[in-house]
Amino acid sequence: MEIRQALRDGVALLEEHGVGSPRMNAEVLLMFVLACNRAYLYAHPERELSAEEEARYQDALAQRARGVPAQYITGHQEFWGLDFLVGPGVLIPRPETEHVVETVLELVKTIAEPRIVDVGTGSGAIALALASELPQARVEATEISPEALETARANAARLRLDGHVTFHNTDLLNGVDEGAFDVVASNPPYVGDSEEDKVQLEVRKFEPRCAVFAGPEGLDVIRRLAPQARQVLKPGGWLVMEIGFSMEEKVRELLSAWAELRVVPDLRGIPRVIAAQKQP
Repeated sequence: MEIRQALRDGVALLEEHGVGSPRMNAEVLLMFVLACNRAYLYAHPERELSAEEEARYQDALAQRARGVPAQYITGHQEFWGLDFLVGPGVLIPRPETEHVVETVLELVKTIAEPRIVDVGTGSGAIALALASELPQARVEATEISPEALETARANAARLRLDGHVTFHNTDLLNGVDEGAFDVVASNPPYVGDSEEDKVQLEVRKFEPRCAVFAGPEGLDVIRRLAPQARQVLKPGGWLVMEIGFSMEEKVRELLSAWAELRVVPDLRGIPRVIAAQKQP
């Protein structure tokens, strides 16, 4: 089978199963199987797949048609221009979470050696993105899942940042130094159980539930995280969190005693990040 036919067949199969962006998915899976880039696919449409390559491509397509995220099939996801290993048991980093990184970088730009902790680090995306931008910072990361923490450590080693991030296997900020941090950053689970039907099927079915859902209103983890953040932040330090599209007012209420609140919208204008400053 030629590359052009493989792409046509892949797109048709994914369309038949209602997979979004079928062409992009077919391309990603074929690039993964052939270990090539998109330019190669279209520069060599006549290139014949070997029997092994065709079998691997068909298997990848079948998994994607069942709803398995492409990132779990390829084992990779880009975030902040960095290549992250991902797999079942680890939340897939999303482009929207880059707003957390942007917000933290803005808040610490006048601090010579900021100390930052990423809570619920998952694949290590936020912590490692910050470490890549702030070589002078002391970055730490917490994660309750041993499986996710293993992935985060592997990503740190692959990105040659393992000497710049300290990882802790703990729940939220338990055991973390008090009064020591300039920033607490987090992409906590924030989807309410009642909103499950609004979440993509592949997220509900394949990504770790504890990294997505947080009680009836999606606030259970944030309710625990906020007071812990106050304990570990220096006076004037910041808590920076990603939030859901309908959560701004409820989170504002939870953080009403903090000195200052800032809300950062995503590219669609949806409130995506909230930053709260501890009393100076």
